[in-house]
Amino acid sequence: MLQRVQTIWLFFSTAAIFGLFLFPYLQVYNPDGSSRALKITGIQESVGGQIVQTEAFLALTIATVILGLLPFITIFLFKNRNQQIKMCYLIIALILGFSFWLVQVAKQALGVINLQTENYGLGVILPSLSVFFVILALRGIRKDEKLIKSADRLR
Repeated sequence: MLQRVQTIWLFFSTAAIFGLFLFPYLQVYNPDGSSRALKITGIQESVGGQIVQTEAFLALTIATVILGLLPFITIFLFKNRNQQIKMCYLIIALILGFSFWLVQVAKQALGVINLQTENYGLGVILPSLSVFFVILALRGIRKDEKLIKSADRLR
């Protein structure tokens, strides 16, 4: 059913992934006062008080949209709980791979730089938060599966 708690967790997971479009995952402040922000869509720099996108990450943007849609699609697999469980495991693996890809893009875009705690944006925690929400959804799906099996035994 769509009104189960795992629906909420999977929706929150989708929202966390799409939140990457709003928040940068790295911000670097240069000694001359300018700053660069790494977002899913590309590198944005502040030049003369204006924020300009200097480099676009098209593949990363497309991958983020696809990754964000997977938990949403999983909501509608409620009739087949085993498939829903498999999709949750797949989503977790894909988010972990996506996080690794984000790190590689940051290394390539920024080069060798010393990152401090203030350089990390809110976007850094969103993939981890999404994994957490998928794990909570997985717990809800398993509880439903147990409930159905126990009800079948009683019949």
